[in-house]
Parts: sequence; C-alpha cells; structure tokens
Amino acid sequence: MEKIKIGEVVNVVGLKGELKVYHFTDYKERFEEIRKIYLDQDLFQITGVRYIKDMVILKLDGINDRNMAELKKGKSIYINKEDVRVLPEDTYYIFDLIGLKVVDDENKIIGTVSDVIKNTSQDLYEIEQENGKKFLVPAVEEFIIGIDMNHRVMQVKLLDGLLDL
Repeated sequence: MEKIKIGEVVNVVGLKGELKVYHFTDYKERFEEIRKIYLDQDLFQITGVRYIKDMVILKLDGINDRNMAELKKGKSIYINKEDVRVLPEDTYYIFDLIGLKVVDDENKIIGTVSDVIKNTSQDLYEIEQENGKKFLVPAVEEFIIGIDMNHRVMQVKLLDGLLDL
C-alpha cells in the first residue's frame, strides 16, 4: 500500500498532546476530512483538528499528554494513496509530476521533472537534463504546452538559449 507524505510534526501545543503540523497541501482543511494518518509507520485516528495561522493542530487518539507528543516531533505524516482527494481536470499532485519525461515543442527529449517548487506567484517545474544540469520552467500556459499523464510526458516551450546557460 503506497503512502503519500502530507505533512510533518514540527512541535507540540499545550499539555494535552496536540501536535503542531506543517502541512504539504494547498488545502489545509483536508485534515478535517481525513479520519486516520500515519506518523511514520504508526497508524493513528484523528480526534481533533484546529488551526493556528497556517499551521494545523492535530489531536490523535492515544497521544494524551505533552510527553507523548514530544516523542512525535520531527515525524512525517502520511495517508494512503487511495485516500487522496480527486483533483479538478488539469490539476496534478506533485508526486504525479515528478519523473515525467519533458519534451520541447518539437518533441525532442530535454529531461525529466525532478521537483516542483511552490512559489507565491506560480509553481516552478525543475527539469533535470541527462547531463545533470537543472533549470526551471514556470508552470504557466506560456511555457507548458501540455501534460499527458497516460504517457507520462510534459511538453514545454522554452525560451531561446535557456539550455545554453
């Protein structure tokens, strides 16, 4: 069963075992829809969710005091892949984009997607070439011609000279 990382415990809150979570989602309220999570390999039921600014505060069944919560600091939070929510058309999870073959507007292979950098204005796709060099492509219509998830290919339009840097 494949698991997807959705956050990390960064601290504890209060004395009753609440965990402060840095989430990896653009929809933090998703934690209200999830019933169970994994902290590394251990499965926990979610019994409470609240927020402090952009941080998620979780209360988990079986973690009842600050000392127990302290032991969870630094642990990654996962859900089962089948529990991810369905996205709108032409919207993708980062884990689905990583590894896509990238071709130019003439279908010449130029590399693979190695990372997606979340930015305030738009996401950036990090493309790694066969020679190990990396460059960034903004995730906007002017540069992304199309994404074919069935064939795992992203077609891009590059600025002249970008690959010569």
